[in-house]
Amino acid sequence: MGAMEYDVVVVGGGAAGLTAAMVLARACRRVAVVDSREPRNAPAAHMHGFLSRDGMPPAHLLAVGRGEVFGYGGEVVKDRVLGVERTPDQGFTVRLAEGPALTTRAVLVATGLRDELPEIPGVRERWGDDVLHCPYCHGYEVRGTAIGVLGGEARELSLHQALLLRQWTEDLVFFPNRIALTDEERERLAARGVRVVDGEVARVVVEEDRVRAVEMKDGREVPRTSVFVAPRFVPRDELLRSLGCAVGDNGWVSVDPTGRTSVPGVWAAGNVVDPRAQVITAAGAGSVAAIAINGFLVEEDVDRAVADYRVSGEMFSNLVERRVSEAVVGDRRHGLKAEVAGPQP
Repeated sequence: MGAMEYDVVVVGGGAAGLTAAMVLARACRRVAVVDSREPRNAPAAHMHGFLSRDGMPPAHLLAVGRGEVFGYGGEVVKDRVLGVERTPDQGFTVRLAEGPALTTRAVLVATGLRDELPEIPGVRERWGDDVLHCPYCHGYEVRGTAIGVLGGEARELSLHQALLLRQWTEDLVFFPNRIALTDEERERLAARGVRVVDGEVARVVVEEDRVRAVEMKDGREVPRTSVFVAPRFVPRDELLRSLGCAVGDNGWVSVDPTGRTSVPGVWAAGNVVDPRAQVITAAGAGSVAAIAINGFLVEEDVDRAVADYRVSGEMFSNLVERRVSEAVVGDRRHGLKAEVAGPQP
């Protein structure tokens, strides 16, 4: 373990990964962050709900975070991780796409997730601007306006959005698209004051770099100024799965409250294991994981120190015993010589 370059390698330089790296660097750990610089929230101009950082551009937050990690002696490597493998001494080798491999005692995977969007023209083009998914992140900025909710593959989340967003506006339209609503669901939407427009959605109409309407396949247009859609969340968990981390019934890698996986020495934090984590939530998860990882390393350090202490103690005892034995033998030899020589005149 003494040959390991790092105590911890963090894979992913978002809010979770950078927070963890800063906490570990402040704990005087040798830590490196491998960051491909492809954050999930890159399309968004601003982030919200982060106390003292509300409205900050996501890229600015990450730049500040990298600077803080550097300031405490941590390293940030711009590269992509191709794989992570166990080493014979129970550490890990982290293989990079461009740079040399890194060796480490523990790994934190904070690679996030990707949003799989419905193939509706206009959705991807305006994603992160006025096509959105999180009311808590962006609802306030579009409050009181004409909002639409597009039904997608994530049926439950789509219906939840339709009921939830009514809190931000009185002018809300739900487009079930290919979702077949039950009578009870229609009743709940009507009672909540949500208008339902049936039929298949053809596109989100974009004019002058902004959403203007939702167009149906039959040619109808429903004027809207922003649209919410429920993506399918796909975790970027290939590294975790390749290491053999256990997966829960929900199809996501299982972790305990500290982010510990089923594989010793491997943690995960942020959207890679929690699709609901916002930026501030991911940062908190990174801090919790870092403290747990440091505790794990402390236990290893103590176990190693105890083993070394026992060996050195045994060596010292053997040395003392040998010297005492040599002294006793020497005394006996001296006495024997005196007896042979007899009394001196």
